[in-house]
Amino acid sequence: MQPRYKRVLLKISGEAFCKEGSNGIDPDSLEWVAQEIKSVADLKVELAIVVGGGNIVRGSRLSQKGVNRATADYMGMLATVLNALALQDALERLGTQTRVQTAIPMPVVAEPYIRRRCIRHLEKGRIVILAAGTGNPYVTTDTTAVLRAREIGAEAVLKATKVDGVYSADPLKVPGAQKYRTLSYMDLLSQSLAIMDATAIALCKDSQLPIIIFSLRESGNIAKAICGCDIGTVVA
Repeated sequence: MQPRYKRVLLKISGEAFCKEGSNGIDPDSLEWVAQEIKSVADLKVELAIVVGGGNIVRGSRLSQKGVNRATADYMGMLATVLNALALQDALERLGTQTRVQTAIPMPVVAEPYIRRRCIRHLEKGRIVILAAGTGNPYVTTDTTAVLRAREIGAEAVLKATKVDGVYSADPLKVPGAQKYRTLSYMDLLSQSLAIMDATAIALCKDSQLPIIIFSLRESGNIAKAICGCDIGTVVA
């Protein structure tokens, strides 16, 4: 397969690091994700990754239980750092060069996020894992992914989920839900299809940055999305 894009940003939710219905970091799930990402590195594509932290702490849920929203969001950001370090270790055990950069400075474990340094790592063939969101509360990791994609000049945002695209309703709850092959940015916004938050979609629309939404659970899908294969849903 030949890559369609030279530089992409991959958004992976925290759920990818644990088994269905569980929490924490599962070694087998972590190994699976690392193997899938390594296949992209073998294509010589410049890859940055934004990781979520919902498998450890989900800030929005904590705030609903009475935790101060800003405090809850900071806890969620720290959870993304745990996932980033675990993913870095798994990738380097497979022989893949990586760097972790965080929006909240913690120099003992990772580099600070610096746009030019991130781009330089990508140019040298390193996978850059971006953690701690933007460093600000009230900002989702989806919005973080789009912001970072625009900053580093990525040609597409890949959103790896547990379902194989965007549906008219939750396919896990509504068996007859319709799958969309393509959507416009306005379709996502006007139909309130809960796949990304409105801020992230609007940012993509402003720069005409395509979003490819696909399932991480099928082997080879990350590479297929980068190579322009007909998988998932393309928003453009």
